[in-house]
Amino acid sequence: MAGDFKVYGKRQPAKIVRVHPPEKRHAGILIPAFTPRREGDLGIGDTLALREWIDWAAEHQVGFIQLLPINENGTEESPYSGISSVALDPIYLACEAAEIPGLKEADIALARDHLQGARISPLVNYPAVRSAKRNLLELAWSRFDQAEAALVAEFTLFRKQEDEWLADYCLFRYLMERHGENLTWDKWPDTCRTPKKAREFIAKQRARDEAVVDDRLGFFAFAQWLCFRQWLALRAHAERRGVKLMGDVPIGISWHSCDVFFNQGDFHLDWCGGSPSEGNSQSDPFFQQWGQNWGIPLYRWDHMQANGFTWWKKRIERLTRIFQIFRLDHILGFYRIYAFPWRPERNPEFIGLSHEQAAAINGGRLPRWFLRPDDTVENKAANRDDGDVRLRAILEAAEGCEVIAEDLGWVPDYVRPHLADLGIAGYRIPHWDCNEHGHPTPGNAFPENSFATYSTHDHDPINGIWHGCLGAIQQHQENPTEQSGWAVGGAQNTLRILAEFAGIPIGDHAPWPPFTEGVRLRLIKALFASNSRYAALMITELFGLDDQFNHPGTSGGENWRLRLPWTLDEIREDPQLAGCCQKLTNLISITRRA
Repeated sequence: MAGDFKVYGKRQPAKIVRVHPPEKRHAGILIPAFTPRREGDLGIGDTLALREWIDWAAEHQVGFIQLLPINENGTEESPYSGISSVALDPIYLACEAAEIPGLKEADIALARDHLQGARISPLVNYPAVRSAKRNLLELAWSRFDQAEAALVAEFTLFRKQEDEWLADYCLFRYLMERHGENLTWDKWPDTCRTPKKAREFIAKQRARDEAVVDDRLGFFAFAQWLCFRQWLALRAHAERRGVKLMGDVPIGISWHSCDVFFNQGDFHLDWCGGSPSEGNSQSDPFFQQWGQNWGIPLYRWDHMQANGFTWWKKRIERLTRIFQIFRLDHILGFYRIYAFPWRPERNPEFIGLSHEQAAAINGGRLPRWFLRPDDTVENKAANRDDGDVRLRAILEAAEGCEVIAEDLGWVPDYVRPHLADLGIAGYRIPHWDCNEHGHPTPGNAFPENSFATYSTHDHDPINGIWHGCLGAIQQHQENPTEQSGWAVGGAQNTLRILAEFAGIPIGDHAPWPPFTEGVRLRLIKALFASNSRYAALMITELFGLDDQFNHPGTSGGENWRLRLPWTLDEIREDPQLAGCCQKLTNLISITRRA
């Protein structure tokens, strides 16, 4: 697979501002890169597993495969915690002898043996998988001096073409390795805590032992060459099969990233982006009182605008080498963002404090909307204008790729009309999209340029929502309390809205219908029959799995670790699972999304 697409430089089409609309209405499947399972994998999804799903998509008339971010995360598990806006995560590499020069079948067999428990686990064991794949990459690099001349030339060309970002990235990874993977750059010794000092430090190290330093820098470049080699080949394969890859651009970048270290002037390092409190609906006490502190540094948009949004444009241009469609995460952050004047590690200090007490221990500063709130007509207009300038820069860099906006949450009234003006498709979630009388917006009234789905990676799949509502109703019947009474009201309303949207006969009182196969198919059909240009299911919804990929406001546990219980071969051999896939194809055809 990896050898059939070797162009690493910038794509050549002429730049445009507006997005080219696709010719057809598309159906898609969200499947995070860590989720698919294949025979012989190393405990996590990889590019070969995704290649199988691209073939499956082509067979079943699915137009696009939606992924979560694939940038390198260091030791973090969340794909939204990238240590680089460009570098790809080696954890998704297919470690096969045919894919990685220098690897031998015996090396891979040994790794599989060591990972036996991780390979059969329903959840990704990130430490074990990262360690095993890192060892394999180190082995391959140690033998690369024996590689074919054409491969060495290809690697050399990659380093030359990507030097603008790759050199700094390799230096950053070298310093991470030297000082400990879990020690963030702000805790490094003073001798290398700034870009200037870091470059001076590496120069001194090279003077002492050039071969050792160059070997380590070469290794990190080698890993990225392999990543881009495999992902570009995956895109080429997808194009041949008529399937599009959809990527994801997080609104922020990790405070501890290579980007922030080398571009500190582009970021407010003393403010972190997040979201405001949603009240008592959350169990986490900090989230309940203050909101979510994501820990991402805020952009100095004025500084970025002055230099022509160079960082953002390069970020998008490189992304579009792999993806034909991409999602802009938390699009509201391009207009204004809720900000915390402290890092997440300080969150526990503020639980239970009043605003006055919190301000007293934090230099008078409190969480607020940044740059300004939407509290006046003038501020709304200013925020809209700011978003316009920033998003036009994104579209210019996108060069005609299809752009989706994750415009969920408390959306200011100016955002969706503005996105429509720019030709950016916004989300439509049926049970959140209701009129003033509480009735869902009919699917045939959804804007054509929109992205319809029942759930995102941060929410239960539609089957889990239905089951959860029925569970809340049953719990209230068995043990009624004031809290369960509040929950049951919301559950009944959600079921009513979903049933109305899908045309499912349902009464106002018990018994509420169980989540049958008929209910599932009618919900999918209603979504696909909508007017939206894009309609997507999560892979969990296709097979009726209630699992959630991420639980916002929590860390650890099962977040970002879910794997499918079956390989694609097993799915094809199982009549019930294969039947789910065939029914999907039928619904795509019936709703004219083929």
